[in-house]
Amino acid sequence: MINIRIGQGYDVHRLKEGYPLMIGGIEVPHHVGSEGHSDADVLIHAICDALLGAAALGDIGTHFPDTDPAYKGIDSKKLLKVVVELLQNEGYAIGNVDATVCLQRPKIKPYIPAMRECLAQVMGIDISQVSVKATTTEKLGFVGREEGISALAVALIHKKQA
Repeated sequence: MINIRIGQGYDVHRLKEGYPLMIGGIEVPHHVGSEGHSDADVLIHAICDALLGAAALGDIGTHFPDTDPAYKGIDSKKLLKVVVELLQNEGYAIGNVDATVCLQRPKIKPYIPAMRECLAQVMGIDISQVSVKATTTEKLGFVGREEGISALAVALIHKKQA
């Protein structure tokens, strides 16, 4: 029997002046960025939670608490790398990741190929296994008012064959 699991992740960060806008491991030029304990990469955080959830290994806050000074300003790609190692230690491989970034401005479509490449490289998978999409909220809610950014992710993992 093949052991296939699915997990979902969601993350939100406030947008604020004086911070870089990191999305999917790429810095997107904009006049505001994501505020957070780490580099506040909302896309990577959602992917981490999706992968951890699929393996029933808790959530990103369990493994990398925002009360721990060791994670202050950390590059979220390092967190994703650790999550992938946790999965591998449990005998799981990543099937695919599908994610959506919700952001009113700036338009991130030109940066999506670089995000996919970066994420695939960090996770050690083929770029064809990584989907990143973007949407606005039609100027509704905190995203629409440009107060924040959110991301949703789904991940499929499977036990490696012995």
